[in-house]
Amino acid sequence: MPLPKESHYTLADVLSWEEPDRVELIDGAPVMMAPPSRAHQEILTELTRQLANYLEGKQCRVYPAPFAVRLFERPGDRPEDVRTLVEPDISVVCDRDKLDEVGCKGAPDLIIEILSPSSLRHDRLTKYNLYQRAGVREYWIVDPSARSIQSFVLESGHYTAKDLGTPGDVLKVHVLDGCFIDLSKVFPEAGV
Repeated sequence: MPLPKESHYTLADVLSWEEPDRVELIDGAPVMMAPPSRAHQEILTELTRQLANYLEGKQCRVYPAPFAVRLFERPGDRPEDVRTLVEPDISVVCDRDKLDEVGCKGAPDLIIEILSPSSLRHDRLTKYNLYQRAGVREYWIVDPSARSIQSFVLESGHYTAKDLGTPGDVLKVHVLDGCFIDLSKVFPEAGV
């Protein structure tokens, strides 16, 4: 569905569209999202599986895209007040009061974005800064072409690079005590 010809949109606009495309709102400006590749989806599935296995029986929940995150929504905000809406590839939310029928209101504890050629700048710059400003405690950037994951942890309001994991490594999830991700399963050998 083509977007109406307006310059700024809100959550209310997105919810009113009969056939919404995958779109994010950054301060009211729409950003269209391309369909993910097969490799992207395989990585997303494996990361979600490992996180879900770890979180079984725990307070936190993992949500793969599409999952609406309204980073800056405050109590009492109406849909027409919400001008920033993102759909991270993976979100982990530990405060269940942030969850509603639409998705997450406020910052998840962990967000993972899987790069694609069309999202490099958006994920590495725009979303990095948004997530930092919103208070997302940990942010992972997955680079399928480099077969690597870089993790950033929020310290004193700014992200600090923590780890760079590659195939064969086990990567620590800093905001989930005792959670480690086996990257040999995220980036299996070619042909496996």
